[in-house]
Amino acid sequence: MSSDGDISLWKKLLRLLQGDRAGQNAMRESLEEVIEESERQSPALSDAERVMLSNLLKFGELRLKDVMVPRAAIIAVDETVSMNDLVQLFREAQHSRLPMYRDTLDDPTGLVHVKDVLALLQDAPGGGYRLPDVPIVGLRRPILFVPPSMRALDLLLKMQTSHTHLALVIDEYGGTDGLVSIEDIIEEIVGDIADEHDDEPMALKHEGDSFVADARMELEDFAEAAGFALPVPEDSEGVDSLGGLVVSHLGRVPQRGEIVEGPEGFVFEVLEADPRRVRRLRIRPPKTDIVT
Repeated sequence: MSSDGDISLWKKLLRLLQGDRAGQNAMRESLEEVIEESERQSPALSDAERVMLSNLLKFGELRLKDVMVPRAAIIAVDETVSMNDLVQLFREAQHSRLPMYRDTLDDPTGLVHVKDVLALLQDAPGGGYRLPDVPIVGLRRPILFVPPSMRALDLLLKMQTSHTHLALVIDEYGGTDGLVSIEDIIEEIVGDIADEHDDEPMALKHEGDSFVADARMELEDFAEAAGFALPVPEDSEGVDSLGGLVVSHLGRVPQRGEIVEGPEGFVFEVLEADPRRVRRLRIRPPKTDIVT
């Protein structure tokens, strides 16, 4: 959105999000009025914009426990490892920042940024570059420590003011419960942000009486590959992916292994998922619609 009216709309919503509960209630009550105002000042909002508005409504109440990467999925580095091991871990993790800890993840000490490693590169004899064999603890930067009950909006504002884009979620006993990056928070508003390191959605696989697909697969692409379209309820406006369809139908993110009975007899089996999104699905059409 680029017009002055559109910018005014988003500023109003963000101000309301930053307010107290009374302000948040007012936001919900006045959303139709704000959208009508934007329609008068500019062309109608697109489906994508309406989805973002809906996400913004939910964002004010979103807690870090709903956003965080769980402890089991955290990739972190012991502050005693060698520089070569650190570089190898960055290569495997494909992240720009990694939490740093002493002995166990329950004793985090900070984070390390890949650009601080690159800044140490030295010219090597005969050409090329080499890294000095120095303790990686010297690269340590501060990391934020936050409770799981903290609002995602509050952490976003804290990240902006502190210029620290990674936070560890600490439980009531002082242990590490999860990890939140600024990208995780922003994705709750704008949707999944893919980068050059993310795998492309896999091609649709036909296995017996079912289909296996990446949950990011577009509904239109699925229809073209499978030979039939999945039914999308009228109240699922703006949904354009397989995973989005399942989450919209269920009203929450399903767990791995969960069976979801979709509209018109379609059944979805969640093959892979994390607390924030569905990753891979098996789709079983009604018996009469099976494509062979």
